[in-house]
Amino acid sequence: MGALVDAPTPGAPEKAAMRSMFDRIAPRYDLLNRLLSAGTDVRWRRRCIDALALGEGGRVLDLCTGTADLLIEFLARGRGSHGVGIDLSSGMLQRGQAKLRTAGLDGRAALLAGDAERLPLGSGRVEGAVVAFGIRNVADIDAALREVLRVLSPGGRFVILEFSIPQGTFGRLYRFYFTRVLPVLGGLISGSREAYAYLPASVERFDSPQALAERLERTGFTLVTVLPLTGGIAHLYRAEKPA
Repeated sequence: MGALVDAPTPGAPEKAAMRSMFDRIAPRYDLLNRLLSAGTDVRWRRRCIDALALGEGGRVLDLCTGTADLLIEFLARGRGSHGVGIDLSSGMLQRGQAKLRTAGLDGRAALLAGDAERLPLGSGRVEGAVVAFGIRNVADIDAALREVLRVLSPGGRFVILEFSIPQGTFGRLYRFYFTRVLPVLGGLISGSREAYAYLPASVERFDSPQALAERLERTGFTLVTVLPLTGGIAHLYRAEKPA
């Protein structure tokens, strides 16, 4: 494979490159998430499902599901709930499927290989949609947001959890860790330093929280709210499809 597949271009993530990169890091992806965030990513995902606030029996789409952590968190909260996770990476999906079986949740979930810009779901099929740390990796973000709006039922909720760069002194300290330390540690453990160099580069080039909120509103979402988490390392966005 050429350089294109080895490392996606930050800000213009080619799909073949993205799929290849996540397939390579899938075996140690969960371990690295826990280590590099000191477990904070688990608390963030819980906050994400809290914000979704779907009742018993709800149906949810987990976009860019990865190894299905967010989908598992949702399903574990209600026996009548169902969900579908969609991702480009077959390596991630295989690990997610194994985790769903171990948790006894595979009967209420489907994992599909698919493109966020062309979701393999009918219109109005889910009451909620979530995406954690994946929207910045989509090549055409506006197309993906339109697709989420389409598959949500009227009044359905959409919650995004995404990295951001804090401001001030804390931001400078965090940027040093994020751009200098994390790529080295991630590369040593995963065997793919390119992937963990791509991570901070893609966050630096991604929309500001205000810009992403405005994108959601332009797409047609309403009641958009933005909440900083852990000093602004991440942000939680909540929006609704008009009833």
